[in-house]
Amino acid sequence: MTRMKCEELLQQLSDYVDGTADPCMCRELEKHLAGCEPCEVVVDTLRKTITVYKSGQEVSLTPVFRQKLHDCLRQKWKEKNS
Repeated sequence: MTRMKCEELLQQLSDYVDGTADPCMCRELEKHLAGCEPCEVVVDTLRKTITVYKSGQEVSLTPVFRQKLHDCLRQKWKEKNS
């Protein structure tokens, strides 16, 4: 069997993180994660984001980060609406 590609992992990511993925698919995802640091970072970041969201606690942003986020969102909105 060929190794899972990053794109395939990303397609299955939601089910994997939610715990609803097929056990066979989970094993393939975990094999991929063991050898792919960028995907491991994506999964770890997503899990942390979900944990923060579920906690319901407000997260403070630094002024610099807040401005960068605002600028990025504004740019994406302009691109989408132009």
